[in-house]
Amino acid sequence: MFAKLAQLEERYEELERSITDPEVLSDPARLQKLAKAHAELEEIVFTFRRYRQVQNDLEEAKEMLEEEEEPGFRKELQAEIDALQKEMEKLEQQLKILLLPKDPNDEKNTIIEIRAGAGGDEAALFAGDLYRMYARYAESKGWRLEILSSHPTELGGFKEIIFQVSGQGAYSRFKFESGVHRVQRIPVTESGGRIHTSTATVAVLPEAEEIDVQINPEDLRIDIFCSSGPGGQSVNTTYSAVRITHLPTGLVVTCQDEKSQHKNKEKALRVLRARLLDRAQAEQQGELAQVRRSQIGSGDRSERIRTYNFPQNRVTDHRIGLTLHKLDLVMEGDLDEIIDALITSEQAERLKQVG
Repeated sequence: MFAKLAQLEERYEELERSITDPEVLSDPARLQKLAKAHAELEEIVFTFRRYRQVQNDLEEAKEMLEEEEEPGFRKELQAEIDALQKEMEKLEQQLKILLLPKDPNDEKNTIIEIRAGAGGDEAALFAGDLYRMYARYAESKGWRLEILSSHPTELGGFKEIIFQVSGQGAYSRFKFESGVHRVQRIPVTESGGRIHTSTATVAVLPEAEEIDVQINPEDLRIDIFCSSGPGGQSVNTTYSAVRITHLPTGLVVTCQDEKSQHKNKEKALRVLRARLLDRAQAEQQGELAQVRRSQIGSGDRSERIRTYNFPQNRVTDHRIGLTLHKLDLVMEGDLDEIIDALITSEQAERLKQVG
């Protein structure tokens, strides 16, 4: 591990010299590429340097302890040694995590699809609540959110809503949200005050650039029609809604939120590219593809990754057994504690596999 870290530090220093070279400075494209590579190595190099510094401080403290005879000073030195050893262990763990292969999609923007599952109108209302939760979380991170497609219901929920979140690391945080989410509460539609259980499914896809996915125009069937709102009534007399069918895979994307046919088509193509990229990567990953499909599931109540219990103000993530009694804050977009715990769990699992 340390030989690898030394190589990375050498590469970091080489890049540092390159980005101050006048020849590189005169080539913006090359400068940007080298600066990005330099920035990607910064955290691991700084952590490695701190590790070496702590290691040196520890050796010096041990030497001083051997020579020191005064009990008071020996006690202080031993306390310093203990603290340095703990820091070294922590830094070594950090370095192992930083050396794990990175998900190439982590820095991408993300496209999120939420669909009402079991539970009728209440499921659609819950889908709307999940959308608002994610919107607030994105806002707290300074990320930009854009609705690509939506099918609202008369009560204010969504049968389906697809949106894009743009910002550095958006996919790396949202990717753990894929799966079935279950809600337990008294619906606004319930006159008897009984608690109901409903579900919504969430799929999180990395945004695909045109360079990532090549789409042959001949493989597309594009249908144009009038937009419709809740209950199916027409909301637009112009033919602006777009349905794109990808003939080789049978994937269908519909967008009707914009008044412009051109904008709806552009948004639909963005969603289609993301789905095609996700499908291609899932096929490459083999067994992991089956895991992902089982997480997203069909929206049935029995398949769930997280439960939101409103009467008890409780949220439970079933994958890692985490329960928090602050559902009110979570629904306002306070998701970091859950996502950080999921990231830590994933890192621990990956360390086991490489260890």
